[in-house]
Amino acid sequence: MAEEGKIVTAAMLVIGNEILSGRTQDANMHYIAGRLNELGVRLAEARVVRDVTEEIVAAVNALRARYDYVFTSGGIGPTHDDITADAIASAFGLHIDIRDDARALLEAHYEPGQLTAARLRMARIPDGASLIDNPISTAPGFRVENVFVMAGVPAIFRAMFESCRHDIAGGAPLLSRTISSELPEGRLAEPLGLLQERYADVDMGSYPFYRGQRFGTSIVMRCTDAARLDSAVAELKASIVELGGSPHEGDPPA
Repeated sequence: MAEEGKIVTAAMLVIGNEILSGRTQDANMHYIAGRLNELGVRLAEARVVRDVTEEIVAAVNALRARYDYVFTSGGIGPTHDDITADAIASAFGLHIDIRDDARALLEAHYEPGQLTAARLRMARIPDGASLIDNPISTAPGFRVENVFVMAGVPAIFRAMFESCRHDIAGGAPLLSRTISSELPEGRLAEPLGLLQERYADVDMGSYPFYRGQRFGTSIVMRCTDAARLDSAVAELKASIVELGGSPHEGDPPA
């Protein structure tokens, strides 16, 4: 349940050499940022690290100390380079081994004789961790304190997140408005800066666009207070009109 007035933060840790090499494009960060926002949690930081135990441990320990929640993706499969579970155990100083409850899930999923030693690696869970349900391929993720460890495959990552979202206590939802106009970013810079000074509690971002022969700027404003957001948007629209532009609510037309 959302706690009014509280700002709840999270970090995303993407684990895998394939992301850094460019072989695989990460799709999970975009998804979780949107879903967390709906739950009243702000994704405040994202990192990508290699499949190196020391780097995973350092990143997890830094992020879990700084944010309310940490979500990891990747590295919990059956192959030798899937070392995330061991690294998380190391970060928390926990013993890790094949857990009976995780083994039972895999035994029920695979045909007799198909639960190989490699697949059984996916039942290795740190002591005391709670399992995260995987309705697609069964092999579970897990949670240790404020760290949620999930698969890298986008469909499985999303299914796992939906399985554990009820364990996430958010704060005030972050409301968002987008105002676009044909004015270039340079024309808007000064009035936008002054507006930000008057509305320090409203996040303001400027994003130039170019579509076909049309160019301009979209201003995105975010705030937990609807009245403050409405007021800031109204002043922005007035500034755009004063500069000779035409404010448009939402992204620019295609």
